Amino acid sequence: MSSTVNAVVNLDLEGPVISRHVYGHFAEHLGRCIYGGFYVGEDSDIPNEGGIRLDVVEALRALDIPNLRWPGGCFADEYHWRDGIGPKEDRPVMINTHWGGVEENNHFGTHEFMALCELLGTEPYISGNVGSGTVQEMSEWVEYLTRDGDSPAVRERKANGREEPWKVKYWGLGNETWGCGGNMSAEQYALEARRYATYCRNYGDNKLYRIAAGASDFSYGWTETLMKQLSHLGCQRVERPLYQAVSVHYYTVAGPWDNKGSATEFTTDEYYTTLYKASRTDELLTGHGNVMDLYDPKKEIGIVLDEWGTWWDVEPGTNPGFLYQQNTMRDALVASVHFDIFHKHADRLVMANIAQTVNVLQAMILTDPDSGALVLTPTYHVFRMNKGHQDAASLQVHVVGDKPVKDVDGAELPTVSVSASRKDGRLLVSLSNLDADEAADVSIDLRGGAVTGLASEILTAAAVNAHNSPDAPEAVAPRAHDGVRIEGGKLLVHLPAHSFVTVAGDVA
Repeated sequence: MSSTVNAVVNLDLEGPVISRHVYGHFAEHLGRCIYGGFYVGEDSDIPNEGGIRLDVVEALRALDIPNLRWPGGCFADEYHWRDGIGPKEDRPVMINTHWGGVEENNHFGTHEFMALCELLGTEPYISGNVGSGTVQEMSEWVEYLTRDGDSPAVRERKANGREEPWKVKYWGLGNETWGCGGNMSAEQYALEARRYATYCRNYGDNKLYRIAAGASDFSYGWTETLMKQLSHLGCQRVERPLYQAVSVHYYTVAGPWDNKGSATEFTTDEYYTTLYKASRTDELLTGHGNVMDLYDPKKEIGIVLDEWGTWWDVEPGTNPGFLYQQNTMRDALVASVHFDIFHKHADRLVMANIAQTVNVLQAMILTDPDSGALVLTPTYHVFRMNKGHQDAASLQVHVVGDKPVKDVDGAELPTVSVSASRKDGRLLVSLSNLDADEAADVSIDLRGGAVTGLASEILTAAAVNAHNSPDAPEAVAPRAHDGVRIEGGKLLVHLPAHSFVTVAGDVA
């Protein structure tokens, strides 16, 4: 038994461009994300360059990751950047009070992070310390990284081995300032954001894109308070360009905060609750976008969803402060649903960062601390299969008739999700079937062009809790999909239960 979804896509009516930065990543000094994940030290037996793991770099380069957010997260607001520069043996040890109380030796600091970004071919996104830092400290970090010529900060950088300045466009003005970043009120933080934005300066041709620390979940009042600092109600232009974007954080958590549930052992009801929670990202972005429209109708200020993803109870036997969790087919579908929503909001959403890239929460990569083995997760494969959407023009998918739905505690979860884009004469369609047990068939009437040379991949598994491990690294892996054809100008796609499919073709 299978359901049928009918839709229309106008190939010649291009919508807003999907920023490549919505496929961004996040690396915090948390658990084994940095140490043992990205960084193993120069003396490690694992192949590395300057201590940076080359197998991790190779895997991430295949995703064309557009940006990497660092050093946090909550860690950012207790991090003092000068502790992480200069000779490693001279760097002071600090206590990572947020994540496990471990000792942080600061061996991975500013220069190491910038070297990592260069190896990855990605743009750095630095989250500055507003919670326990100072305006001067953050201002001098910007200067140290991006200024040429001569000044105390520039001389300091050159003494540490970097003659030329780096390009660092993206700067976060604190993190979760409503919580771990200072427990501020919206009004208090708004004033701080004005100060910090003022002293984070442009040097030469390095133009900063300042991101104000925004709301948790559906706290629309926080967003409004920040927007009031920039413009007036109904104003047709942004009058005070102090910051260029406002962030928001939203995690997919199926259970209560103190009992989030297992990453791998869950019921069918918990599966559907998870996907419903993920689907509410559409409501989240719509709500914050509506508030911003009142003050910025031209959409000059962006939304940055710089923390998103699933959050489960840690794996048994691991440090509860390290947030290490497995990653299943369920997590992959959470990611695919998010991306369809991101594409829909391409007119306002300028960046998103999954939490986190390696060994923490909904990771791309898991590394084994004993063997050093590297495992690509189901979520990794969604990012790879979807990378053709980066900087592509969005195409609206018009569903004709009803969509199949599941009832989730009185709310409706559509079980088929589709998005499409076009770039350089190439069409990419992404389709998810969230139904745990039943297949679905999708018929898309392609108008305004002809599509040839179809290529399709599918990601699915025998069960929704299937996952990869060092012993079974390809339990969930993409393969060619033969359930796709063009017939009478329609793209016909068969979607097995709990599957993610991409279809690409040439548009004439």
